[in-house]
Amino acid sequence: MLAPSDITLGILAGGRATRLGGRDKAWIERGGSAQVVRLAHRFAGECGKVLVSANRELPRYAALALHAVPDRQPDLGPLGGLDALAAACPTPWLLTLPVDLVEAADGLPRRLAQAGGQGAVARDDDGLQPLVALYRVEALRAALAAALADGEYSVRALQASLALPVVTFDGLRFGNLNTPADLLAAGCTTA
Repeated sequence: MLAPSDITLGILAGGRATRLGGRDKAWIERGGSAQVVRLAHRFAGECGKVLVSANRELPRYAALALHAVPDRQPDLGPLGGLDALAAACPTPWLLTLPVDLVEAADGLPRRLAQAGGQGAVARDDDGLQPLVALYRVEALRAALAAALADGEYSVRALQASLALPVVTFDGLRFGNLNTPADLLAAGCTTA
């Protein structure tokens, strides 16, 4: 069983949010907290460290004592965020979550860790959620190097190369904040 000190939470917040007119999803508020802060606090007892993959407003993260890491190579999408997080990760394991996640399962890191191997990826009632995943950092770094060398920027292809098992979370929808309708349904107030 992994200890919290073995796991870094890596929040993927470096996207462009084009369906939201470019609004930075990290700073969308729900229940009085910015998404990035809400997720960091949500998993504080289950992960020893927190990193945020972000490409804008880096001083804003620092003001909240959140360590933000920009993409090392631009325009790679989520794979660029994974690459930045893996390079900066100080623990043997990395749990990744998209910053626009609406719900999360209790014990998420533990349940993903129980799958064994190089990590695992989550599936909810909506299907595979490739950005909700746990990785053994050493294996992730090697797989990322190979994927980038081959020009393969798909997170799913990366996970397939690692043979990550899928852990199903029945009765749960993680959800995402992708559209104005999503924001309204989740009770979001500001960005």
